[in-house]
Amino acid sequence: MTSYAKRILLVLCFSGSLFGALGCEQEGPAERAGERVDESMEQAGEKMEQAGEDIQDSAN
Repeated sequence: MTSYAKRILLVLCFSGSLFGALGCEQEGPAERAGERVDESMEQAGEKMEQAGEDIQDSAN
């Protein structure tokens, strides 16, 4: 591989990495909505678990 080809390959790899990193940092509305859904589901699961424990405690 020639020196020129290596430089082109290096630039392409660096550019791809840079664009990939920048894309990951930007949070769009769909990602924020997904995070809210995840948090809501987690909270609902915790409440269901607590309710189950309360029912179990009251049965004893």
